[in-house]
Amino acid sequence: MPLDQHSDPFEEELSAGMRHAAGAFETDRAALVTAGAVRGRRRLLLRRRAAVAGGAAGLALVGVGGALLLPGGGSRTDRTSVAADSRRPSASASAPAPAPVSGDSLIRTLEKLLPSGKFSGAEARGTGEMGPYAHLVYDDGKGASAVGVSLDRVEPGSDQARQLTECPGKAYVHYDACRTSRLPDGSVVMVLQGYEYPDRRVDTKWWNAELVSPQGHHVTVSEWNAAAEKDAPITRPQPPLSPARLTHIAAAGAWRDAIDAIPVHDRKPAAEPSASETAPAAPVAPTLKSLLPKGLTVSESSGEDSGFGYVVADDGKGRSLVQVNVQGGMADVAGDLFGSGAETLPDGTRVAVHQGPGEKGGAGVVMWTVDTLRTDGTRVVISAFNSGAQDTAATRKTPVLTIAQLRKIALSPKWFL
Repeated sequence: MPLDQHSDPFEEELSAGMRHAAGAFETDRAALVTAGAVRGRRRLLLRRRAAVAGGAAGLALVGVGGALLLPGGGSRTDRTSVAADSRRPSASASAPAPAPVSGDSLIRTLEKLLPSGKFSGAEARGTGEMGPYAHLVYDDGKGASAVGVSLDRVEPGSDQARQLTECPGKAYVHYDACRTSRLPDGSVVMVLQGYEYPDRRVDTKWWNAELVSPQGHHVTVSEWNAAAEKDAPITRPQPPLSPARLTHIAAAGAWRDAIDAIPVHDRKPAAEPSASETAPAAPVAPTLKSLLPKGLTVSESSGEDSGFGYVVADDGKGRSLVQVNVQGGMADVAGDLFGSGAETLPDGTRVAVHQGPGEKGGAGVVMWTVDTLRTDGTRVVISAFNSGAQDTAATRKTPVLTIAQLRKIALSPKWFL
């Protein structure tokens, strides 16, 4: 994807943060991680790259999505995710660590939990290694299916734990069904029935269960209607395991025992961001809705997050996605985000306007953006599209908001409590 002045500001933000964190090294921004600041896709990225298929590349993406996503502190979840490793709960602070669970043992556990069938292509990594997982090809006689389990810990009660078990917004993630429920033991599980390829260029289905226990055990179970998640022929209309069966497998006690055997890394917690670094605590989607012009109907919106939010609005002429990112601590990367053509207001706020084509595959989609940076380093950037999702065809000629309206919203004092 070529990089130009109209590239997605959220992608620019991620790239700038990565360069800043690595000593300002230069690289191709578009080649890093696309749309990293998008809340719905961020959660999907965290889940899908959590090593169901295993491999260091996937784990690296989890680190990018959590540790570098909002380098200036736009999301408390993102800024503290690195520290979560050192604060992970253990079965007992004084008891000796359980013996490591081997990869072969994880494979045997997965095979026992699956209905009768044939197994092949098993791969695994035990709890003594980074990112334990088990992955195999399962055939119940109706077609081969890739099935995988990955294990991890999260901070109990954290935003990350909550986000892992929330259904993502359909403006960013296309799926057929999604449901979150609470089990009798207090665990929360989310089951999503979606697709491997967001643009549906291949109809490979990907069904996924995310379970987080009250103690912070995090279990991911995924399956596909093909023998591999990518680049494999579809072997059956649906993956073999029902949502109920996915939930049952994810809730198995053996996974929690294995997670308790994951070593707790002995490192000091990362420092919490200072008040000057953190973004304002105003929930983005509700604040955005309060700033919309009268006469618009909102059909979809994100939750109460203070770092990112969106709405899908309609003035009677078609759906239009509007997204906002609010982020603190961005003064030191201003040069990466604002060129010489940016406007400077009397109070020192920098403003840049971009209008161009969308870059996520939607036919005829355009993106209008107003990007602002206050003198205290707080950035508010708003983008609007002439479609209800970036990767679907345009539903109207222009976005539902004009550049003047976008500018007014981005400069509103409501973002600051």
